[in-house]
Amino acid sequence: MIELNNVSSGYGDLPILRDISLTLASNGFYALLGPNGAGKSTLLYTLIGYLKPTKGSIRINGKDAANLKLKYLSRQIAFVPQESLQEFDHSVSELILMGRYPYLGLLQAPSSEDRRSVEAVLDLLNLTELKHRWLSELSGGEKQRVYIARALVQETPFILLDESLSQLDINHQIEIMTLLQKIHRTQNKTVLIVSHNLNLAANYADKLIFLKEGKLLATGDVDKLMQTSTLQQLFGIALQTVQNPNSNRPNIVYP
Repeated sequence: MIELNNVSSGYGDLPILRDISLTLASNGFYALLGPNGAGKSTLLYTLIGYLKPTKGSIRINGKDAANLKLKYLSRQIAFVPQESLQEFDHSVSELILMGRYPYLGLLQAPSSEDRRSVEAVLDLLNLTELKHRWLSELSGGEKQRVYIARALVQETPFILLDESLSQLDINHQIEIMTLLQKIHRTQNKTVLIVSHNLNLAANYADKLIFLKEGKLLATGDVDKLMQTSTLQQLFGIALQTVQNPNSNRPNIVYP
């Protein structure tokens, strides 16, 4: 479980998040939504320890995050960026193997067990045929599956994803959300993904988190939050919803 208590955070003297109190329960699938500039990425960077809270506290499994070593934190939370900027190109298998670094000692080479873990994840995500390909040769959807594979081989209970769908075609967006839902359900992992797609978030996530102007607007079940009044508070537009006959979840109808 991750608990935020009155957390404020930002970049230098620029405050972004203000007084965020939020609990991410174990084995949950959360989607974080809000307008551009709401602080969604800042929240993720604060959770992974890249940014330190200027106020409040974060507890991970009951432990104060401020006192946790980086290696322990890396064994609890895996982070999937929107797009990794690699200074050097790597093969798919090499990049996924990097997810095992939290379990290696100083100058310790990956073991045969580490490599077996990589092979198992390659098979799980249907990436075996791509394992010798260079990352630069892959499509956007393939790259996202590789980044998710690197997060899986890290063997953490929490996986955070920062706008991993924003540059993908709709078929790949559905593919990634279906994959994340499968991982959440079969491996009991807590998933938190930043998304701009209300309907995809509503169809796949268990809980929604609405962030606006650095403040927590609302959090809760999909049926509760996907309502015209709440969506208008979030985006400033009256969005009507209907029940999706396939997911039985409320989806917005574009005017």
